[in-house]
Amino acid sequence: MPFYEILLSETEKEREVLFNLPLIKAGAAGQVNLPAYVAFLTEAYHHVKHTIPLLMLCGSKLPEHYEWLREAVAEYIEEELGHQEWILNDINACGTDAETVRHGQPGLSTEIMVAYAYDMINRVNPIGFFGMVLVLEGTSVALATQAGASLQSSLGLPNKAFSYLTSHGALDVGHTEFYAGLVNKIEDKKERALLIRSAKNFYKLYGDIFRELGNRFIPEHFISSNLIPSNSQQVAV
Repeated sequence: MPFYEILLSETEKEREVLFNLPLIKAGAAGQVNLPAYVAFLTEAYHHVKHTIPLLMLCGSKLPEHYEWLREAVAEYIEEELGHQEWILNDINACGTDAETVRHGQPGLSTEIMVAYAYDMINRVNPIGFFGMVLVLEGTSVALATQAGASLQSSLGLPNKAFSYLTSHGALDVGHTEFYAGLVNKIEDKKERALLIRSAKNFYKLYGDIFRELGNRFIPEHFISSNLIPSNSQQVAV
């Protein structure tokens, strides 16, 4: 079995937990209000702005026998340039001052996930960073385009308020195929095990961002019972 398939199988439980978080289910159904959507974009900005620095750091830390992977990282960098600005443009289109977001601070969960990514590359092994890539790009493919369409319909916002969700979801379909080809070339058993463990941790850390947002925007009884209201309701306080 190709290692990519093993990676997906080994992280299936963590992925299902993430996809079933109340705020993610509500967002995919278009059942969150504008402040909650802007709050999601705000946290997205504060981790997406680190994508290029993290990729550059990862590439610099890879040993010589991973030169082929370093070249792939360079391709990723070209693809990811400027995505944080898409998010700020979306925030402006929602009627919120994007510059306030740019110069603001992330939530604690976002800050911890980003810190873990830097620590993984610097202290542990740059291969572990690809656990974060699996989580973020896999989530985009599975949910971003659907959530963008649902939220646009429910919030009545223009296309320019959803460039990050709609474009990112579509782009990451190709990225996922590229990613699978890369990780299938990783043969070291210890590094494969590290990548699996890292991906599991990133599913938890990324999920914590939505748990934190859910605590702010979804009433407690929906969180405790894992209920999502009907399509006629938007869950946010």
